[in-house]
Amino acid sequence: MPVTRDQDDVSRAIIQLIKDGNVESLKKAIDELKPEEVADQYKRLPRKRHTVYLEVLDKDKLIHMLAFLSKSEQLRVLELVGPIRSTELLDEMKSDDLSCLLSDLPDKQVEKLIAKMRQEEKKNIHKRRKYPKDSAGRIMITRYVWIHQSYSVEKTIEKLKHYEAFAHYLNYVYIINDEKQLIGVLSYRDLLLAEADVCVTEIMETGVAKVLDTTDQSDVAKMIGRYDFVSLPVVNEQDVLVGIIRTDEVLDLVVREANKDIEMLFASGKSIDFNTKPLIAAYRRLPWLILLLFIGLVSGSIISKFEDTLNAVVALAFFMPMIAGMTGNTGTQSLAVVVRGLVSEDMTMKRSLHLIFRELIVGIILGVVCGALISVIAYIWQGSFTLGLVVGSSLVVTLIIGTIAGTVIPLILNKLKVDPAVASGPLITTINDILSLLIYFGIATMFISKLM
Repeated sequence: MPVTRDQDDVSRAIIQLIKDGNVESLKKAIDELKPEEVADQYKRLPRKRHTVYLEVLDKDKLIHMLAFLSKSEQLRVLELVGPIRSTELLDEMKSDDLSCLLSDLPDKQVEKLIAKMRQEEKKNIHKRRKYPKDSAGRIMITRYVWIHQSYSVEKTIEKLKHYEAFAHYLNYVYIINDEKQLIGVLSYRDLLLAEADVCVTEIMETGVAKVLDTTDQSDVAKMIGRYDFVSLPVVNEQDVLVGIIRTDEVLDLVVREANKDIEMLFASGKSIDFNTKPLIAAYRRLPWLILLLFIGLVSGSIISKFEDTLNAVVALAFFMPMIAGMTGNTGTQSLAVVVRGLVSEDMTMKRSLHLIFRELIVGIILGVVCGALISVIAYIWQGSFTLGLVVGSSLVVTLIIGTIAGTVIPLILNKLKVDPAVASGPLITTINDILSLLIYFGIATMFISKLM
C-alpha cells in the first residue's frame, strides 16, 4: 500500500495495514519513515495496536525510536517487547539515556529491567546509581579509551583502531599513569601530526580541564559551555579517570533542566504533556494554585483596609488592574533573566550585586518612562493633576520594587540551595500584587484631601 509522508495519512495507512495483518507492507511503510516519525506514529496509534507495531521494528529502529519518547513511554515499550528484546535494547542504549530512564525508578524495578543484561553493563549501572542523582557520575560514559603514559604515538594509534566501536566517543586521547590517574590530554590533530616514535607524554597537554564525579550536572554544563569542549574527563577524589561526559549528554541535560524550569516557572509542577490524564494534570497544578489563592486573599484584605479611600475617590479603582499587572509583569521578566543567568553563569557575590544594581537601574528607567506616560493619560482622562501624580508616582515605585523582587528572590533561593525556578511567575506576580496595592493606596491616602 502506498504511503504518503503526510503524517495523518501515514497513521491511517499503518492502522489499516495492522488491521489487515499485512506485516510485509507494514515493514516497508515503516522503513520509509525517519526515527522521529517512527516514534510519532507509535504515539498516534491506539494503545491496542502498539504491540503489533513494535513487533515489526528491528532493534536499531526501536533504539532510535526510544530517544524520541518520554520516560513513561519508554518503560511501556520495554514492557510490551518482552524481557529478551528489552534486555537487548537496554544493552544498546546510550549510557546517559539509560541513566535518565532508570534514575527515578525504585531499586526492585531497576533490578527487574537489567536482570538479563551483560554483567559489565549491570556493573556500570550499579556504579552510576551510587552517585548523587544530579551529579556528573550519573551521566558520564564509562566506555572510553585511555592511553598509558608509556605509549608511543604509533602504539596509541594502533590501540585506537581496535576500539572502533567507541568511535562516537573518541575526540580526545586521555593519558593516565600507573595508578590510573589522569595526567594529560592529547588532541587528535596533535596525535596525527606527531612522529610515530614520540612518547605521548612529550606532546600531551598537562593542564587538563576535568570535573569530579560528584560535581553537580549544572556546573558541568556551564564548564562545557564556557570552554566549548566536545567532551570532558571525569575523575574521583584520587584523580583517577572514571569516565567522560560528551556535549550531547550535556545538551540533553540542559533541555531537560530547561523544561523543568519552565514548568516550575509557571507553577505547573511536575511534567504535564498532551498524554497526561486530566485528574493527574489537575493534581499536579492544584498545590500551587491553592497556595496562590490564599496569598491572593491578602490583596482583597488590603483593598478592604483602604475602603474609605476608594469610596472617596472611585477613579482610583480604574488604575488598580494596570498597577498590579505592570508590577507583576516586570517582576516576571526579571525572574526569567535571573533563572537563565543562574544556569549559564557562576553567580558570585560580586556578580549578584552587579545584577541587582543593573536591574535597579532598569527598574528606575521603566518606572520613570511608564509613570510619566500614565500620569499624562490619567490627567487627560480624569482631569485631575493630583490623580495623575498619584498613579504615576505609584507606578514608578512599584515597578522598581517589582524588578528588584524578581531579581532578589531567585538569588536568595539559589543561595539557600533551592531551585530558583521554584520562585515561579505566579508567585512573583502575587507578591508584587500585594506590594503594588499597598504602595498605590498608601500614596493615594497621603493625597486624599487633594484628590477629593
